[in-house]
Amino acid sequence: MDSPSPKKRARTRIQTEKRELILEAALEVFAQHGFRGATIDQIADAAGMSKPNLLYYFRSKDDIHRTLIQRLLETWLAPLKELDDIGDPLTELRDYIRRKLEMARDYPRESRLFANEILQGAPRIMPMLEGELKALVDDKAKVIQGWMRAGKIARTDPWHLIFSIWATTQHYADFDVQVRAVLGPDRGGDGRFEDAARFLEQLFMEGLRPKA
Repeated sequence: MDSPSPKKRARTRIQTEKRELILEAALEVFAQHGFRGATIDQIADAAGMSKPNLLYYFRSKDDIHRTLIQRLLETWLAPLKELDDIGDPLTELRDYIRRKLEMARDYPRESRLFANEILQGAPRIMPMLEGELKALVDDKAKVIQGWMRAGKIARTDPWHLIFSIWATTQHYADFDVQVRAVLGPDRGGDGRFEDAARFLEQLFMEGLRPKA
């Protein structure tokens, strides 16, 4: 008889803390330099550890990057998953815009990490884009189409509606330096996100409100 395969050992608290330290350092390095420009040495320096020590926890730069991207996508897709077909459409979409802006405010490095991957042609996440992401967007597009058929919101292209919300909200993460520079010191503080939320709510809600 074959002997049973040994169970995978759970990580110790110290191992978990070390991995989190490396991932935090790698996020900063990848956000600044992109995947191609980042090196294991840079990540090790940012984490305050030796390269051999880092490679004990992660096998390669690609391994670190893949872990960050997987975490990012779980976080990034959560607001879209919460779009509820039972709720009031305008309220659901307004809340979605708010959640996306909150993410732009709270996770700017993660947004830049994702943008860098997309600009390179998404070589490491294309299967996810064509699989999980497409399935989720298609599902929520059907929810939006149902609202349109019921006359609850104006008719439009639901896929491009979702793309437009992505583009306008993530702008405040990916182009934050430009936003603050153009708004200036009087309007470029933390209140810029609330100003953006009010504007985008007006823009999308008025465009989606059913015509009398």
